[in-house]
Amino acid sequence: MMKKFTQKRLLYYLIKGTLVTVPVAGAVFLIVWVFASLDNALNLTTHFLEDEHGHPLYIPGIGILTVLVILILVGVVFTTFVTEPIRAWLKRTIDKIPLFNTLYSSIKDFTEAFVGDAKKFNEPVLVLVNETGLKKIGFLTQRDLNKIGLPDEVIVYFPYSYSVAGQVVVVKASNVQRLDMTATDAMKLVVSGGVSGID
Repeated sequence: MMKKFTQKRLLYYLIKGTLVTVPVAGAVFLIVWVFASLDNALNLTTHFLEDEHGHPLYIPGIGILTVLVILILVGVVFTTFVTEPIRAWLKRTIDKIPLFNTLYSSIKDFTEAFVGDAKKFNEPVLVLVNETGLKKIGFLTQRDLNKIGLPDEVIVYFPYSYSVAGQVVVVKASNVQRLDMTATDAMKLVVSGGVSGID
């Protein structure tokens, strides 16, 4: 009886330890892996510095630091020195390059949706999918589709669980209901497969 109790207790502690350790270790591993990969790929010291044996010299953190400095400098230059006519000229020039224009505008819009002045993924909604009552959680990204001949429709973005991908869907505005939760909690709820975000 005592042996059975001890085994159950050990199993209980094992499960509890797993629940605490795996999310922390997984998050730390992913962050370290992403930063290490970026740092390794963008570390310029390996191209012009060598150690005493003639091998490329790798200084951890220089790649990430280089990117941060470049981003800040570009931000300062574009905010301070680049006037509206120059920005318009740059936009017209980019628009003339077929493939680059498509990639650039898509990436730019997606980036601005998260960190720009007009954030797009900040309005979580619940969408009625079919007559059986199936509903999906998404983010309202476009309210007015009159320009493409869809006056009563809106665009909703549905992120996939455990993924950075998602699905863009046009639905009737009457089937969209605003959710009483923050965009962060809604994203956590969807991306986690429904297991986190409601605390």
